[in-house]
Amino acid sequence: MAGSLNRVMLIGRLTRDPELRYTPSGTAVCQLGLATNRYGQDPASGERREFTDFHDVVVWNQGNRKLAELCGQYLQKGRLVYVEGRLQTRSWDDQQSGQKRFKTEVNANDVQFLDSRQDGAPMGGDASGAGARPQPVPGGDVDPDDIPF
Repeated sequence: MAGSLNRVMLIGRLTRDPELRYTPSGTAVCQLGLATNRYGQDPASGERREFTDFHDVVVWNQGNRKLAELCGQYLQKGRLVYVEGRLQTRSWDDQQSGQKRFKTEVNANDVQFLDSRQDGAPMGGDASGAGARPQPVPGGDVDPDDIPF
């Protein structure tokens, strides 16, 4: 076995609006809160139930990819996103208690918007709607003849 692997892939909904900030050198960084759901057995009752996990995600601009700025501009609380990246743990000394604190975050290198904007505005492209993604058909049913494979 060679080396190690640190890779995270999540699909979930944003728990708050993105927080876009800039470092003193002008680099954009966006912080996201993400909730994912999983199903399992409740240890107390033994019944099957849904559990929610919360993740802190940090998105940086990467070269010509303005990923942090796009997240800050187009995402809002409740949006469904795919996040891919790596886990990173930061530590600092708490000024109030004097204790060392730790925080594990997902350092994202890719974020994909999985749902359409709730207000119906186009995602990307110009203001005329050119380049916008097609809107889903209400009802959610798909005719098997429409599937291209």
